[in-house]
Amino acid sequence: MRKIFSVLLALALLGCLSMTLGCHGTKNHTGFVIPESFDASKQYEITFWAKNDTNKRQVEIYNKAVSAFSEYYPNITVNIRLYTDYAAIYNDVITNISTNTTPNVCITYPDHIATYKMGNNVVVPLDDLLNDPKFGLGGSEVVFDAPKTSEIVPSFLKEGVLEEHQYALPFMRSTEALYINKTLLDNMGIEIPERITWDFIWETSEKALETDADGLYKVNGQKVMIPFIYKSTDNMMITQLKQLDAGYSDDVGNILIFNDTTSLLLEEVSKHGKTKAFSTFKISSYPGNFLNADQCIFAIDSTAGATWMGSAAPLHDISKEQMRDFETEVTMIPQFDPEHPKMISQGPSICLFNSEEPGEVLASWLFAQFLLTNEVQIAYSQTEGYIPVTLKAQNSPEYQDYLARIGEDDTTHYEVKIKAAKLLLDNIDNTFITPVFNGSASLREAAGALIENTVKGMRRGKTFDKEFIDALYTDINALYRLDQMKTINGSAPTDLGPLPKTSVVLLAGLGAAWLLIGGVFIRQYIKNKKTDN
Repeated sequence: MRKIFSVLLALALLGCLSMTLGCHGTKNHTGFVIPESFDASKQYEITFWAKNDTNKRQVEIYNKAVSAFSEYYPNITVNIRLYTDYAAIYNDVITNISTNTTPNVCITYPDHIATYKMGNNVVVPLDDLLNDPKFGLGGSEVVFDAPKTSEIVPSFLKEGVLEEHQYALPFMRSTEALYINKTLLDNMGIEIPERITWDFIWETSEKALETDADGLYKVNGQKVMIPFIYKSTDNMMITQLKQLDAGYSDDVGNILIFNDTTSLLLEEVSKHGKTKAFSTFKISSYPGNFLNADQCIFAIDSTAGATWMGSAAPLHDISKEQMRDFETEVTMIPQFDPEHPKMISQGPSICLFNSEEPGEVLASWLFAQFLLTNEVQIAYSQTEGYIPVTLKAQNSPEYQDYLARIGEDDTTHYEVKIKAAKLLLDNIDNTFITPVFNGSASLREAAGALIENTVKGMRRGKTFDKEFIDALYTDINALYRLDQMKTINGSAPTDLGPLPKTSVVLLAGLGAAWLLIGGVFIRQYIKNKKTDN
């Protein structure tokens, strides 16, 4: 009887072990069970981590959103923690995952979420929440005027899908724009083509380096001229590869960026880096500063940075004495194939972190929905060249009136800012996103580093040849650990993080059970020996 009991106990515990390891070894996409109702009498306190672009108006909008939300749900207290850098949010979230002190709601990027969710069941999958009849977007139990799922721009919503599950909601969307000092081009006798190509940019930039007998640049009469500055070299490399249909990565994390097309693109960059016709934000500083001082002709930056561009820019880092009066043109970034333009879609998203209290997660979800209301979407989009992520807000009379009043003032209706927003609104179908996986954030940084290091190398007198490119690829590969991103059975390897508490308890129980079983067998063995004697 005891032998049978011992065998059964062992089998049962082995079953528990396999169940425990099985749970830890697979992604948990169930999230949490949506409560049947929301207890309005229970007090909830949630944290919201967000970024503002050093823009006081954005801070005011966040504060106003929290205040307005509390009128609908007085039992939910939202505490805001503001950052000026997405990288700082990312690092803090990673640090806090291990101590279970993540925020409840976070403004972040899908690349970052891909890493967050490697901690088992840390990020809440939103699939069930989105379409829940009671608490889903615009659900019957949501007490404010939230948008329905069908009212979010489909391509923007799709950007939050990771491994076939919705892990993020879009918050704002932007793209990159080419900001042109048209007055300087007029001085050179050059007209802006309808669709700008990379050849046009490179040729014009080199021509702008001509100097007079006094060593001053002919185009601006100054001692400083950097014709072309790119803010995000990450996006530059990614976009050029996309425009040429060349390899960057695939959906499961295979690294494809070290290819012949990349080498050719870097060779072109090296030429203009050597002459100093081209530079970057990390090497020279913010492109808007040079553009606004007549020291740059072509500046590529996000449409979300539009209020920093132009002679009447409401935001700037240089003195008023350095600002110059010029005409600013806002166009699509350069293309290799102007008939089939491609431009990157970017902008912050919203994710939720799990909690042992389902009501707390539901409270967080309700607040996330509130960030998608017209009240928040339109107000925030007016602070920069962002556009709302909902069709409901985009098509509203209030937003359409905002667009129509372009140039009415140099603050809310600043011409350059609204031109930047319209650029994206008119080209949503021409935008693309990059694959998101655990490690995609590192790959993005590596893409930019290829350009940065090439330009630096040329300025230090190096020669762009096979030896240079081989060493560059080796260094970047090692620095960003891209060689460790191998695929296993069609999917990128993942760090599953620490075992869940339930698994730890079961494993501890398993150890105790084996001791018990060992004791039973030893006792039975001693008893049998005595009987034999």
